[in-house]
Amino acid sequence: MRLSNEIIMIINKPLHRTGSSLLLLPMLFIIACKVTKPYKSPAVDTHYLYRDHQTIDTTSLATLHWNELFTDTLLQQLIGKGISNSPDLRIAFSRVQQAQASYQQNRRLIYPSVNANAGVTASGYSSTLNNAVKTTASPQFQGSFSTTWEADIWGKLTSSRRASRAAALAENDNAHAVQTALVANIASNYYDLLALDEQLSITERTVISRQATVEVMKELKKADVVTSAAVVQSEASRYAAEVTIPDIKRAIRETENQLNLLLGDPPGPVKRSVWSNQPVTAVLQTGVPAQLLANRPDVQAAEHTFRQYFELTNVARTYFYPTLSLTASGGYLTVHDLFSPGSWISSLATGLTQPVFNQGLNRARWETAHEQQDQALLGFEKTLLIAGQEVSDAMYAYQMATSKVSTRNNELTDLEKSVTYTQELVKYGFANYTEVLTAQQNLLSARLDQVADYLQGLQAVVQLYRSLGGGWQ
Repeated sequence: MRLSNEIIMIINKPLHRTGSSLLLLPMLFIIACKVTKPYKSPAVDTHYLYRDHQTIDTTSLATLHWNELFTDTLLQQLIGKGISNSPDLRIAFSRVQQAQASYQQNRRLIYPSVNANAGVTASGYSSTLNNAVKTTASPQFQGSFSTTWEADIWGKLTSSRRASRAAALAENDNAHAVQTALVANIASNYYDLLALDEQLSITERTVISRQATVEVMKELKKADVVTSAAVVQSEASRYAAEVTIPDIKRAIRETENQLNLLLGDPPGPVKRSVWSNQPVTAVLQTGVPAQLLANRPDVQAAEHTFRQYFELTNVARTYFYPTLSLTASGGYLTVHDLFSPGSWISSLATGLTQPVFNQGLNRARWETAHEQQDQALLGFEKTLLIAGQEVSDAMYAYQMATSKVSTRNNELTDLEKSVTYTQELVKYGFANYTEVLTAQQNLLSARLDQVADYLQGLQAVVQLYRSLGGGWQ
């Protein structure tokens, strides 16, 4: 409030000399420079954002275009279609246009507003005798223009424009974040669909294999090698595998529908490749953590939101200081009719309004804006921490998925041998059928788990690409 009082003292001093009046504007400018603050990006430490993963290599997976990372041509077609048709993405870019329109309007606040006015005035009175209306004067016709302009002494309009621009940039970043999520979701659901296809194929082959085992058990029963219990158990094992097929088919149908929703299409089948054609990226490069500030859209949006509230705090600060406005009007006034001789009228007024007491409105406005600025800063810091967590989780998930490959292969090799050996032993009466059932069930579970392991690796690549901010470039 001290600067505001200085302004009042300067304005109230009598300006008897031209030199004194010329000093007013520089003095106002010097004081105005102290009102608003210049923006600085938040200082954050990104060095330890990635857990157990320190690197100085700036090559990042996020810089790849999505069609370079996802080489399956059918998946590329789906992603391209999703970017063109997705309702979520179209809504996001519509919000960008809305924010741009608001920003363009704020840019024009530094210019004067101009209004045109036209009117006709007629007056009369009512007679007390017969209530007849009588005109006392000829009608007046008036046409005029008026303009109002506010001087941006304290930077209120400039800060408001900057806040609006930051809001528009934040919406643009949010749209990029929607696209990043869309690309990742399409790829993730596509891989889920292929994995379900593979699991269905494995289960159907298992049912066929177990049906063959049932026939073998029946022949062994005829030869009195096994009992009826073994035949029944073999049939139950076959049914146990077959009963899972409807659930897998339901999951396939639901995943197809989810994919179509992402694409902006009604539910229907999805054209896709096969599981064996999906290679896992051998080398995943994260770049340095500081690159998240430039690559990840939601981090950028959080910083722009912080800048928006920083500038709004500047705007709130300017309300403590006087407002200088200029109002001018001019027009033409005539009587009788529009074409009768008339006269030109004009006015020019300037005003300086200093807030003195307004029920604490300015103080509340500034405190609210300041708290919103602090909240936006905390939101930015949290978004950056979340980004680091997601990158760390995706990297570790990929590492764990790849670490299981050789172990899972060894398990499958041994289980296949176990099934073969126990089936042979049963034929010669050296093993009971329970051992065969256990070996078969373990083999089926291991084969399904192998698909899940490979899917984990694919999904980890997708999530890492999204976490690093890839997919919107």
